[in-house]
Parts: sequence; C-alpha cells; structure tokens
Amino acid sequence: MFNWLQYIVDWLIYSVFSLTHGSKIGDALNFFVFDTIKIFILLGFITILMGIINSYFPIDKVRNFLTKRKWYGFDYFLASFFGTITPFCSCSSVPLFIGFVKGGIPLGVTLAFLISSPLVDAVSVAMFLGMFGWKVTIVYVVSGIVLSMIAGYTLGKLKLEHLLTDWVKKILENKQIEDESYVEEKQTFMQRLPGIGKEALGIVKGVSIYILIGIAIGGLMHGFIPTGFFEQYITKENPFAVPIATLVGVPMYSNAAGVLPIMQVLVQKGIPIGTAIAFMMAVVGLSIPEGLLLKKVMTTKMLLIFFGVVTACIIISGYLFNLIL
Repeated sequence: MFNWLQYIVDWLIYSVFSLTHGSKIGDALNFFVFDTIKIFILLGFITILMGIINSYFPIDKVRNFLTKRKWYGFDYFLASFFGTITPFCSCSSVPLFIGFVKGGIPLGVTLAFLISSPLVDAVSVAMFLGMFGWKVTIVYVVSGIVLSMIAGYTLGKLKLEHLLTDWVKKILENKQIEDESYVEEKQTFMQRLPGIGKEALGIVKGVSIYILIGIAIGGLMHGFIPTGFFEQYITKENPFAVPIATLVGVPMYSNAAGVLPIMQVLVQKGIPIGTAIAFMMAVVGLSIPEGLLLKKVMTTKMLLIFFGVVTACIIISGYLFNLIL
C-alpha cells in the first residue's frame, strides 16, 4: 500500500542526505520518516471515519440505547463495540463510570465499555493497519472486543456492586429518578462535517507528540539493536513469555500512539507478535494512573479483582495471538 512512500523516503535518506543504506543512523532515520508520514496519513483518514460514526452514536445516545431494551447478554457486545468507536481514554474513566451506572446500565456492561475504549480506538486501528497490515489489525480489533466482553461478563457475574466505594453508593442513593429520553440532534451530514473535522484534528494533535516520541524510540531500536537480540530471551517456546510481558506492561502508562511503534520494533527484533500485543494491551488497557482514578469509584478489593480479570484475559489473548498469527 505504501511502496510509493518507501521509494520517496529511500531517495530522501540515501540520495539527498547521502546516508549509507544499512548504516545504523540511516536505517533509524529511514524508519522514523517513513513510519511518521505513513501513520499520520492513516490516522487522519481513520479519525475522520470514526468521527462520522461517533457523530451518529454520541455517548448519551449509547447510554440511552443500552438502557431502553432487554438485551439478554447481547449488551456486553454492544458496549464493547461502542467502546471502540468512542474516543475516551483512562482519564475519562470516572465520569463515564458514574454516568453509565447512574443511568441504570449493569456494572459488568459498564466495565466492558471501559475496557474496550482505550484498547481499540481510531489511533490504534490506524497504527496497527500501517505497521502490521489488515490481517493483524482485524484480529486485534475482534480480540479487543471479545476480551472486553468476556472480562465485563465475568466481572458482572461476580456481583461486585457491594464493593463500590461509599462515594458512588451515595450518588446512586441520592439520585432522583429521571425519565429523560435522549433527543437526537437533527443535522445533515454536511452540518456535522465541520464538527467531525475539528474533533479529528483535535485527536491527531493530542496524540502527535506521543506518536513522534514512540516512533523516535522505535527508530533508534530499529537501527541500533541487532535483529534477534530479544529472540534469545523471549520466544514462543517460553511458556512464561506472555505472562511476563503482560505483568511488565501493567505498571507502565502510555497510549497506543506511544507504545505501538516500540511494539513494532520488538516484533521486528524477534519477539512473537502475541507476546508483544499482550505487552501493548497491558500498557494501554491497565496502568497505575488508571488504577488511581478508578480508586475513586472502586474499593481496593474490587480494583484488584478488576485488574486481575483483565490481566488474565490479556494473557490468554497473547497465547491465542501466538497460535494464529
């Protein structure tokens, strides 16, 4: 898809700048320039596409949609799916959590939405597409939705409502019963377009610095770390590789834009893709800052259960990725 771009970047780096093909600095700079341009092209396209979808399914409409019908378990899929098309990160977890639970959405369904939203979004889809192609991207998106469904369903079956903090319980006890239906704003597509473009530009600007830093680190690793360096330590044959990668990723904090370029180089240097994806999911989906935010709405016991269930699902996903990819 981007062969034309690779030719241009090769000409720029090796002819215009006269860097030697195969040299460490040449390969590192080539990686940085090529991946930066490619990712921003894809990111612009995907964020606009997701913005169009999101403009027709805003969060209030999603919440209203999930509470007005009896779904018989299908609501876990819908919540996970809607989580992938709404641009929320872990910093939005507390207000989203309160809004969903207060709106009458079951706890497990709410958690499914919160898990899927940071894992699969426009940024991660665009970057996965540019770095790994359609097959891996589709498998990742589907697995992210399935992981969120399973984790949310499991957490829902554990009946953890009694482990919510007193602050949340007080909000739920004191809330007045409201029977307000979501009123959809009647706008044509052309009327929505400026807002969609503005939102897409805001997303791109918001993640640009993370993309550049991530690609810069990835470029240095690509140029200076020998191929196979990691392979001698982390292989498919090592049964503990996926759990170790996941547990290492949990305490870290980054978004998809920051961690995916590093993950790409790790795969190129010999780490199995399932192990690398498990690491990425742990970094993006679980982190200490997110835990501190969720501590406002979850007791310590509930938070540990939440992290434990999601971590287990990520580890299982990592093993499955290694089997099928």
